[in-house]
Amino acid sequence: MTMRCETWLCVRIINKQLSSQSLIAAPIRPQRMKSEKEIKQNPMYLYLAVLTVSSNIGLHAWLTLFNNFAVEVAGLDGNHIGVIQSLREVPGFLALLAVYIIMVFKEHRLSALSILVLGMGMALTGLFPSYPGLILTTLVMSFGFHYYETTNMSLTLQYFDESASPWVIGKQRSYAAASSIVLGLLIWALAFLLTYAQIYLLIGGLIIASAVWGYCQQPAKQTVIPQRKEMIFRKKYWLFYFLTFMAGARRQIFMAFSVLLMVQKFHYSIQEITILFVINNIFNYYMGPLVGKSIIRFGERRVLSLEYISLVLIFCAYAITDFKWVLAGLYILDHVFYNCSMAIRTYFQKVGDPRDIAPSMAVGFTINHIAAVFLPAIGGFLWVVDYRIPFFGGAAIALISLAAVQRIDISIKNNMKKSGS
Repeated sequence: MTMRCETWLCVRIINKQLSSQSLIAAPIRPQRMKSEKEIKQNPMYLYLAVLTVSSNIGLHAWLTLFNNFAVEVAGLDGNHIGVIQSLREVPGFLALLAVYIIMVFKEHRLSALSILVLGMGMALTGLFPSYPGLILTTLVMSFGFHYYETTNMSLTLQYFDESASPWVIGKQRSYAAASSIVLGLLIWALAFLLTYAQIYLLIGGLIIASAVWGYCQQPAKQTVIPQRKEMIFRKKYWLFYFLTFMAGARRQIFMAFSVLLMVQKFHYSIQEITILFVINNIFNYYMGPLVGKSIIRFGERRVLSLEYISLVLIFCAYAITDFKWVLAGLYILDHVFYNCSMAIRTYFQKVGDPRDIAPSMAVGFTINHIAAVFLPAIGGFLWVVDYRIPFFGGAAIALISLAAVQRIDISIKNNMKKSGS
């Protein structure tokens, strides 16, 4: 009995000490999510849902077909493919220029035009089976994709408030996962009937049709706060910038080395990887909206803390596991927790000036891509030394991010005090 009392007293003392620490701020009061029916009545919801599916189809069709097309039809070698893959990231760095483009086009118009450019890049790819041709069509496709993603982030935060935007982002990811499954089955079937050029034309044509539909829509509202049409860098947004950069770094390590580990060490076949991709998308179809609701209910700090604690364990497990089925589970979990990264954007929605959303999302997208310049190259060198090093590096990035997100609630509360909320 005495031991139980002492244990209970120790637990109470520890909890009291933890709650008094400035790093673990008291959570923000939970919000109540708007009804799904009410959210979907906003014309911007359907508009962004259709264009998001089109954007996802374009990117994943390109990724699925590119390597085979480049080798079998264009006759390219590994060095050519590596250069093209690197150039594909260039438009991501230039996303901040979208701030100046919306001086000419309304932002929702730019979204539709970006999908149009993406579709044109896809449709033309099969018609230029050469090294210069693939460089050109890849850049066209990539500019369309990256500029749509930038405007999509911005429009979602402008047209849906804090009690709706996380769920809307989650639903968009859900639709993207479902479209990836359908696209995979479609390409598998079309490969028996059509040439590469015909498949590219068909998919590109469908994307162009969705862009024309989008351009004819009028989802914008006059009541939305006008956006600043200039580059924005503010000291008070430092945490958003930092978390965005770290999220990009974590994503680059995962994209560059997770599948490489599967193929090189565990000898996954193309059939096994394809099945894993399908299973992963099924999971993410359900997880996107669930994570969105969790952000609304529990707040950004708690959701991001869960993500980064999990990532520390996942990256370490990547480095030490010797079991093929464990690696498959880690791959799926990695994608599941990646959904939590949407909380970085919704955090900005709570602390940022409403007029800064568009320029800040553009700048954030560029910051997110900075890691793509050097991390794959550095990680590749370290991989040769010991394949485990990049994954332990990913765990370190997650640990640093975990410490940083503990400032989120403090940042939100300070913003509330300044705004008089």
